[in-house]
Amino acid sequence: MIRHDRLFLSHGFALLMLLLLGGCSSIDYYSQLASGQWRLLHAREPVAEVIADPNSAPALREHLIKSQQARAFASRQLHLPDNPSYRLYVDVGRPYVVWNVFATGAFSLDPVTHCFPVAGCVAYRGYYSQGAARGEAALQRQAGMDVYVSGVETYSTLGWFDDPILSSMLSRGDERMAALIFHELAHQRFYVKDDTEFNESYANFVEQEGARQWRVARGLAPQSLAASKQNDQFIQLVLDVRERLKTLYGQPLAAEVMRERKAAEFERLRRDYRQMRDAQWAGDKRFDPWINAPMNNAKLLPFGLYDQWVPAFTALFKQVNGDWPAFYSAVEKLGALPMEQRKAALRRLAGSDT
Repeated sequence: MIRHDRLFLSHGFALLMLLLLGGCSSIDYYSQLASGQWRLLHAREPVAEVIADPNSAPALREHLIKSQQARAFASRQLHLPDNPSYRLYVDVGRPYVVWNVFATGAFSLDPVTHCFPVAGCVAYRGYYSQGAARGEAALQRQAGMDVYVSGVETYSTLGWFDDPILSSMLSRGDERMAALIFHELAHQRFYVKDDTEFNESYANFVEQEGARQWRVARGLAPQSLAASKQNDQFIQLVLDVRERLKTLYGQPLAAEVMRERKAAEFERLRRDYRQMRDAQWAGDKRFDPWINAPMNNAKLLPFGLYDQWVPAFTALFKQVNGDWPAFYSAVEKLGALPMEQRKAALRRLAGSDT
């Protein structure tokens, strides 16, 4: 059964968020956050009951059975929190649970940050309604910002509540569902306020290494090396254009000149991508929709946030010989450092300290 102490806590937390904020726009925004979170918590059902229900769709039961196998693996082998999270289920009735709005200045790669009472400052704003997210994006564009809206399959409440498996986590298959469980439990295991790059890169590493070990544990072949290499190469292309743009935006240029050079960098990214796709990937077009869609600074943000320090955490994991408790201990030590010292340590780990 659902734990009523957690439901009470969620309502109290929602009220607390509203009391901590002033201004009508802030109240409206936090009201939709509180309402959306409350609906999720109220709709939770134990996974075991959904599986046992003869009215549950067979495909759903199979997904949830596999989810619980991955959930047990997460705590047993990856040393992630062993709690009721991801042992509950909610059908959200839409493809994504929230939509995140990312924004930057027209000539900046620094995200517009938003600060919350518990999570600290993060580089996006989440909306439970796609229409509300698009409305916020339109307002940001009118203010001259670069904006990107991205659907999110799930998120972590950092252990404040028992996070459920969401129907939005199932659409891309059981491997993706397991990876999401590993990622979000990693946030519960450790989280640093006000450092999205650190938090997301760390959780992204746990997701990737956890998914690899999960396949090995089931006797499955590893992910295609070609596909993995392509993904890494694509991420590097995007990280490279971010570095070039960062250099560009630091120059004392007139706005019109800056705008032209910015557009030229995005065209270079498309050109480099197509050359790599056709020469090295045998024409694999899986990234075409992303690369051919409108481009701006904000669209590059998730790569900087989620991928920037993955090589550093990969190196850290190797340093502790793949020992998960030792890895988490080392991550905690990094997280305790002041921001600039932490970034310097991550650069050294990644082999990119200059």
